[in-house]
Amino acid sequence: MQRPALDALLPRLVAREELAAAGALNSLRGTVGMILGPAIGGLMIAGLGLPITYAVEIAAFGVSLLTLWLMRAVPPPTGAEPPSLRRITEGLRYARSRQELIGTYATDMVAMFFGMPQALFPAIAEHLGGPRTLGLLFAAPAVGSLIATATSGWTNRVHRHGLAIILAASAWGAAIIGFGLARTLWPALIFLALAGGADMISGIFRMVVWNQTIPDHLRGRLAGIELISYTSGPTLGNFEAGAVAAAFGVTASILSGGVLCVVGAVACALLLPRFRGYDARR
Repeated sequence: MQRPALDALLPRLVAREELAAAGALNSLRGTVGMILGPAIGGLMIAGLGLPITYAVEIAAFGVSLLTLWLMRAVPPPTGAEPPSLRRITEGLRYARSRQELIGTYATDMVAMFFGMPQALFPAIAEHLGGPRTLGLLFAAPAVGSLIATATSGWTNRVHRHGLAIILAASAWGAAIIGFGLARTLWPALIFLALAGGADMISGIFRMVVWNQTIPDHLRGRLAGIELISYTSGPTLGNFEAGAVAAAFGVTASILSGGVLCVVGAVACALLLPRFRGYDARR
């Protein structure tokens, strides 16, 4: 319930030309939390115990609620109407009418469905050093995302956002192929970090396309559609990776997923020319 509202708020707070930078900062916040949160939690559990750790977590939520209470209300956009099922249908119709939006959803779903092998990390860790390497495998994509976000100033100079999303999704798939071929730990971590970086760049440009093309009165509804993709894609991807691994082996699952991710991104480019040719300057 929180994320669509936050996503809809961003374009009303920053200028159009600053959307890429604002999206990068927003992603940086999430990535830093993904890296530091589990690390701090683990240290606190080890040093202070589980009850105190949970007490600190509850206090942190209290601070979050306090800052939310201190926020000023944002007035509804011009032309906004009360929520209803008819409004949701209107949002879906608008999404169908914009090829560039369909392209962002489709490319992201393809990448997450075929190129999301996290369910296989425990099995992979057995051949890369045992249980002690499992945490590194889970952390590597977030590290790549953090590096990509911290160096993302160049994204403001990119205007062909549709093409950039296609290339980033293809790079994600190529990095997953490299990960599947890796036989030692460090190459595997490097390829996972590259995959995480490519995914973050794709996410920054997807956010810019959404914020530049969706009118204010529909932005919350379209953010809800994106949330469905964001939450269902990784889960379906883990199911797909596990099913293929059970049938053909772990390596075959990772390699086929990476190849199909690249093929799917190219297919989106060919089937959705307005998405491929999207240019923020026009």
